[in-house]
Amino acid sequence: MSGLAERIATKSAAEVQPAIAEFAARLAVEAGALAVLFYGSNLRTGSLEGVLDYYVLLPGEQQEKIWPRVSYREWTNQGETLRAKIATMSLAQFGKAASGQSRDTTIWARFVQPSALIWVHDDDARAQTLDALCDAAKTAARLAVALGPENGTADEYWRQLFRATYKAEFRVEKAGREDSILSVNAEHFDGLLPLALAAQGLPFTEGGGQLQPKLSDQDRRKTLSWWSGRQRLGKPLNILRLLKASTTFDGAARYAAWKVERHTGVPIEVTPWRERHPVLSAPGVLFKVWRERKQQ
Repeated sequence: MSGLAERIATKSAAEVQPAIAEFAARLAVEAGALAVLFYGSNLRTGSLEGVLDYYVLLPGEQQEKIWPRVSYREWTNQGETLRAKIATMSLAQFGKAASGQSRDTTIWARFVQPSALIWVHDDDARAQTLDALCDAAKTAARLAVALGPENGTADEYWRQLFRATYKAEFRVEKAGREDSILSVNAEHFDGLLPLALAAQGLPFTEGGGQLQPKLSDQDRRKTLSWWSGRQRLGKPLNILRLLKASTTFDGAARYAAWKVERHTGVPIEVTPWRERHPVLSAPGVLFKVWRERKQQ
């Protein structure tokens, strides 16, 4: 087992609250899943409040062209209501996206961050999912050093990566979101970049807290060309996914309002019209966010 694979396997075995694991098992059995990943701020804090984030990975080839399928569920456990956002896709497609073989800009950028593998169907599914998480780290690391300075700290490279991916996606985030990701997950990212570079044979030197990747001009151009194609498609793909989610995501308006306020501090009233028409109301919500943030 490589250093990166060992690191990912250990981090992915993080313990979670029993209720979180039980919710994952319920979702897995209902969907006939191979694996369930848990991620997001609740993984770090252990809290049951807010919305729990799950990725449910299915057997077979990906059936839907616009993935993942997003849904929202609530479950009352011992008198406490748990709320979950569930992304569902095939494990095969998840692996392709994590390794950078698809046009996606979200899977590898999301899963280079902390996640826990909290339910698996069998050992083969565990191995495939852990391989995909390793590939996500390698894909993200390769782009980070291509975008980053000639030499710098690991945080400087990760910061460049997250700035680029947030800019490419259709997301509402506070300025400096990349700094908060690195600060609250400092232990997770500590030492991850050199392991991810070494795992794919990308040379570098390290010393005094500084990294100096030894990318050839050809390798850098190849990686940046790969990113350019995905960067152009980032926003259109995210908009398509939002439109798709609006038809499958029960309670989409309430979830979106909670998410926007959490990330921007701008409260959004969920009117009956917004609840019935989340897509049609989105431009007005975004304008409200833009106006209030500009005033701030």
